[in-house]
Amino acid sequence: MSQKVGFGVRQTALAAALSIAGCAEPASWQRPAPRPVLAAPAPETPASAAVRAHYASVQAALLSESLLRTETAPADAPFTDRNLKDNFLKIALFEEYSGGQITRHGQPAPIRLLRWGEPVRVALRFGRAVPAAQAATDTARVAGYLARLAKVTGHPIALDDHNPNFWVHIATIDERAAMGPTITREMPGLTEGQLDSVTQMSADTYCQVLTQSDDMTSTYARAVAVIPSEHPDLMRLACIDEELAQALGLPNDSNAARPSIFNDDQEFALLTRQDEMMLRILYDPALHPGMTEAEARPIVETLATRLIDGNS
Repeated sequence: MSQKVGFGVRQTALAAALSIAGCAEPASWQRPAPRPVLAAPAPETPASAAVRAHYASVQAALLSESLLRTETAPADAPFTDRNLKDNFLKIALFEEYSGGQITRHGQPAPIRLLRWGEPVRVALRFGRAVPAAQAATDTARVAGYLARLAKVTGHPIALDDHNPNFWVHIATIDERAAMGPTITREMPGLTEGQLDSVTQMSADTYCQVLTQSDDMTSTYARAVAVIPSEHPDLMRLACIDEELAQALGLPNDSNAARPSIFNDDQEFALLTRQDEMMLRILYDPALHPGMTEAEARPIVETLATRLIDGNS
């Protein structure tokens, strides 16, 4: 979540496994391709084990309260075109943090509409202490989710290690603490407070995303999300869903938004149908980066009605 309590692939070292006998092979014999061997993960530290136990208890408590729901269109949470319009305006055109997503406003402050102009190229990075099986599962999850976001928004979004502009780090508490130089290279110009917010994440902050935008164009230039690898599966997946969607241009939360992951109550863990509609509105050609809430409002109202009526 963007600097709030809420909810990159592991760069697994590969070793070429190759045995050389020291004698010449027959001309007809072809050496088989070497098999990559996954590096053994670093052993879990006491600090990481403690964080893992803490998040396990957090997830258990949330589930016991019927939170972290995974339905995308629950029957008990209907919404109208007016709800969709109001929720979009609150979430896309206001923000709860100032000072580069570090200091909370007394009240959400108005902002201009922000979104990505160029393709979003996501580099996924895993810490060495993340188990290979978990890294593989999360890689598939992120790839599939990015494809879904691209389809919903109509904007190019995908895993791409060539000149990335969005880095997603999944790492242990010890690895996050040492991540400062890496994140500074990825996002030059971060303040000490911004850097601390992702490298010294408190236990009651589930994950973080920082974005940088071009003030002249109101478009995002780069982003970094940091997700604790110690999360149980559902909380880690919730972090992936929320941080990646939030960094597309939905920076705020609203307790009135339901069903939605852009709500601090943690009722829903995964991107909902309403969230998809808000992303669809955000990237509709009728809107453009830099719009104020007043400028966007009549367009958003039309788009919301069209979506609810099924004419999108």
